[in-house]
Amino acid sequence: MTDLSLPETPEAPAVAEDGVWLRCIECGHEHAPFDDIVYTCEECDSLLEARYDRYPTFDEFAGRGVWRYSAALPFEEGVTLPEGDTPLHRVPRLEDDVGVRTLRVKHEGMNPTGSFKDRGMTVGVRVAAELGVGRLACASTGNTSAALAAYGARADLETLVLLPAGKVAAGKVAQASLHGARILEVDGNFDACLDVVQNLADRGEAYLLNSLNPFRLEGQKTIGLEILEEFRDDYGRFPDRIVLPVGNAGNTAALYKCFRELVAAGELEPDEVPKLTGVQAEGAAPMVEAIESGAEDTERWAEVETIATAIRIGNPVNAPKALPGIRETGGTAVAVSDDEITDAQRALAHEGVGVEPASAASVAGLRKLRSEGVVGDDEDVVCLTTGHLLKDPDAAAAAGNDPEPVANSTEAVLEHLGIAATAER
Repeated sequence: MTDLSLPETPEAPAVAEDGVWLRCIECGHEHAPFDDIVYTCEECDSLLEARYDRYPTFDEFAGRGVWRYSAALPFEEGVTLPEGDTPLHRVPRLEDDVGVRTLRVKHEGMNPTGSFKDRGMTVGVRVAAELGVGRLACASTGNTSAALAAYGARADLETLVLLPAGKVAAGKVAQASLHGARILEVDGNFDACLDVVQNLADRGEAYLLNSLNPFRLEGQKTIGLEILEEFRDDYGRFPDRIVLPVGNAGNTAALYKCFRELVAAGELEPDEVPKLTGVQAEGAAPMVEAIESGAEDTERWAEVETIATAIRIGNPVNAPKALPGIRETGGTAVAVSDDEITDAQRALAHEGVGVEPASAASVAGLRKLRSEGVVGDDEDVVCLTTGHLLKDPDAAAAAGNDPEPVANSTEAVLEHLGIAATAER
């Protein structure tokens, strides 16, 4: 690790409001957080990070869910359903199969709308309410649209979602529809949808709540806080590595920021920071390409395809934040095949943990890195699973057992099961 730095004693600039401001990750220009709507730097158009005039400690966190961590967030409370407090599953058979010291699975599919996106929306929609916007919008591979629709409905705000036509799992479209979002199916992929939403936001027609919005990532960093707290409570130490699926790379960026803030607060030593390890599908792997080549940013993939629809993204907007997160924590990135993803999805299901394909990419990536010797047998590992099995029921059905037709009688069932019939009692 070479750089986990944030200011040790942050000093709020003149643009800060209630100890919160936005800072460009490239040129350092500082922006007022709530006076005007801003997504990227006004000076150089680079990404922004939320900054605070103090870094809270673990002792300050109390309550439940995402807003337990309000001392590390821009507000005391948000638009909540509520979210957070997701399980950190033990998976003993999978742990033995992979061959690491400890393997836990953080199942973000247990959030209210079935994915980690709820953590970002509880903060992002609260910011939208503070700004007084009238319409929320996002581009989505499905999970973002479901979360935005639910939280927009909770806040009584109009919601617009743009989806790539024919590329979003039915369960996710159904969620957005029932929560009342206006759904536009675009003749293009996710990246094309995001281009349109950014243009709408630039014209002042909607408030963008994709992870380009820096406040989305503030909610998502609470994943890291929960992992570290629970792992420490169970084992008296922090995990060596966190393996996570990568689409737009928001979670990677958010966890990196979480760790840096904890280091600045003196709650985490630099050598205790978990290695951030990203996993992408082979058909959509620009982050892996950048890590392997040493590039400072990703090259946009015009064509992407994978069974893991939630990470079917060719232009990860948070790459400038996420690539340093992987490199500076000593992590890596790996691409896995759709078959490896499906095998991992089955393995998780056999432990009782039901996830959509993109979620299983983390376990598939861990298996691959373990087989290559990149991950050691003495490591404590947490795999992040990001969405519930029922997000993509078609993929789940295809990966699972087929129904077996049988005649309508007990005798027929027994015969089909190969069980010898006995005299009726």
